[in-house]
Formats: sequence, structure tokens, C-alpha cells
Amino acid sequence: MTNTTAKISIGNEAWDLPIKSGTIGPDVIDISKLYGNSKMFTFDPGFTSTAACESKITYIDGDEGVLLYRGYPIEQLALQGDFLETCYLLLYGELPTPAEKQNFDTLVTRHTMVHEQMSRFFSGFRRDAHPMAVCVASVGALAAFYHDSLDITDPHHRLVSSIRLIAKLPTIVAMAYKYTIGQPFVYPKNDLDYTSNFLRMCFSVPCEDYKTDPVLTRALDRIFILHADHEQNASTSTVRLAGSSGANPFACIAAGIACLWGPAHGGANEAALAMLQEIGTPERIPEFVRRAKDKNDPFRLMGFGHRVYKNYDPRAKIMQQTTHEVLKVLGVQDDPLLQVAIELERIALHDEYFIEKKLYPNIDFYSGITLKALGFPTSMFTALFALARTVGWIAQWKEMIEDPSQKIGRPRQLYTGAARRDYVSLDKRG
Repeated sequence: MTNTTAKISIGNEAWDLPIKSGTIGPDVIDISKLYGNSKMFTFDPGFTSTAACESKITYIDGDEGVLLYRGYPIEQLALQGDFLETCYLLLYGELPTPAEKQNFDTLVTRHTMVHEQMSRFFSGFRRDAHPMAVCVASVGALAAFYHDSLDITDPHHRLVSSIRLIAKLPTIVAMAYKYTIGQPFVYPKNDLDYTSNFLRMCFSVPCEDYKTDPVLTRALDRIFILHADHEQNASTSTVRLAGSSGANPFACIAAGIACLWGPAHGGANEAALAMLQEIGTPERIPEFVRRAKDKNDPFRLMGFGHRVYKNYDPRAKIMQQTTHEVLKVLGVQDDPLLQVAIELERIALHDEYFIEKKLYPNIDFYSGITLKALGFPTSMFTALFALARTVGWIAQWKEMIEDPSQKIGRPRQLYTGAARRDYVSLDKRG
């Protein structure tokens, strides 16, 4: 880098602003002292050009289609590792040794049960409550059940809360699912791995034995890895902002889940599946493709393109392979919805319009199909996303708390309301 400062000129005055460089990625201009010098703020709706923090966890290059967790390509982690290994990496910065992996797996497994009173807490919800509503409330309520680990200044408390959240989210999400379908809760089993345990808690019933399929278990484990973290997205930024006030980790993660619930964020895979249902049959695809190309038609193809990735989403490549593995094992190629998805995928990868616009199928397109094939209703999709993303939120929260330069988040604004005016008594108005 040739220059270490950038110059900003306003009228007859000018100031030098430091330029900072990361390990990889674009340089950033440090504007933290801009207001003190110029009495002006920058205006950046959506924070699309603003780095709100310094982080060592996740790196994205949207132009090149790159996603790294702690420097490791997502492809290598998803195809060669497992979810708890990824959790360890995100939390501690390095891949575990065999002994560290065994200890971490055991630690998480021993914390999967939730307080027995939680089952009575669930009975306060309506049976038709959305699983995300149940998860937001239940995770926030963990602070009431586990108030012995809420001191964020204590490293041990932070560790215990982190493990509890990673371990208990599968149990809570499974309970939310069982509650909405009227089946009894299933306790976790310590002799099962993380993802097999979750599938059993969701799909087993007391009247018969349940055995997980290794291909399906591996597919869901891979989905968890691919969703574990994604840099400073809306929900992660929400967790960091909530955490900057000193809020306890359970409250911060509940805030992240609430943000993830939004259809523009975590609900995208549900929207993609709803679109496939709207199309209905492969014969109707050309009609909807024409509509997608028409600028005057409000219809949009969901599950294609990405705000960050201007190339093929690296997670989608892995999910594409995983989706086809699942469909082959389950033999559900006759499902009309999946036939629509496969044909739409083929068109999107070969049609010049999609290629030129870089509207490649994204992870939401494939994960929605896979989760449906695994037996989950669409209402559960975002809850599964929250389960996977919890470790990323925790890692980001932990990094922020341990950063000596962190301060409470306080975005500024461009005020466009009324200027100062005086109160007029009621009898003199109108």
C-alpha cells in the first residue's frame, strides 16, 4: 500500500484519515475521528460501505465466490469435517487436535438437556405458534433458567454460556417442532453424535425405534456447517449490537434469532420453496422464467443470486451435490416440487440471461429442497438456520466482548424531521 492516509476536503479545510489493511480483502478508511474534526458524519444506509468492527472469524470475497472460516475454505470444512469441529474452529480459532475434539464433543453432548421446567414453559404457547416465535422466547428464557453463567466479564461464564447455547439449541428447536405437531418431547441421547441426536429428537416417537440414515445425517450436518457463520450479516450485527450494551449472551442470541426470522434474511429458503410450489409443474417453468425476465412484472425468482456473492455462492456448490445425494437415497425424484427445482436449476445454469446477470442458484434454493426431502415443514427451515448460526453468533459475540476497543454501538442519523418549534396550547390549535 503506497498511501497510509486518505484526504477528505470540505470547503477550505482538509483532514488526513488513516487507511487500515486487513489480512486479505479491501483496505478501509478509518473515519472514527471524522465527526470530531469536521462535525460531519458519513451517510451509509444499510452499512454497505462501512466496517463496523475488526474480526478474525470469517472472510467473504463475493466477487470471487470465496468463503473462509478462520482462513479455511468452506468447501474443505463441509466436505471433510463435521459440524462440532467447525464449532470448535469458529470459537477458538484453530482446528482441534483429536484429544481436543473428543473433549469438546463430550462437553457439548453433556449439555444438550434443558432444564425440566422448560417443558412446562412450552405449554404456554399455542400449538400453532410459529417455531421461530417459540425459539425466540425460549432462548431468551434460558437466562432465567441458567442465571449462574451471565457475568460477561468472567471468561468461565462466557465459556459455559457458549457451550450451553450450542448444545441446547438442537433440543429447543426439536421441542418447538414436536410441540407444533402435538407429539411428546424426546430427550437427547449421549451416545449419538450432534446431528443424529437432533434428527432423533425431531422424528422419533416413543412407540417405535428410530435409526438415522448416515447419508441424511451427513447432509444435515453439512447444512449446519454451511450456515454456521457468514461475516457481518443482519443477524450477526444484531447480536454484536445487543452485546455491546453488556446484555447477557442468551438475550443477544435471542435478538439474533428474531432478526433471522425476517424473510429477507433467514426466511429466504422458505420463500424459495414457496416459489417452487407456486410454479407447480415443470411445464409452467418457461412462463415464470419469462416473467422473471420482464422488468415490469413484480414476480422474482427466489433462491437465485445473492447480495454479497456476485459469482456462484461457494456454499451452493456443496449444497447442490448434497441435495442430489439426498434425493437419490430417498428416491423422491417423482415429487413434482423437486422436479420443478431440478429443471429450474438446469435452466438457470445454461440460460444466457441468468449467466449474464449472475443469477445462480444460491444456498437457499438447495437447502429448502433438501430440508423438505428430509421431512421438515417449511415453518421449521429458519429455526434450523438459527440452530446452525448460533455458533457463529457466539463466536462473534465472544470476539466483541474480548476486544478492548469495543464500545456500545451507536449509529448516527441524517435527521430530516421538523426543525425546532414551540408548543402551542390545545385551545389555540386549529
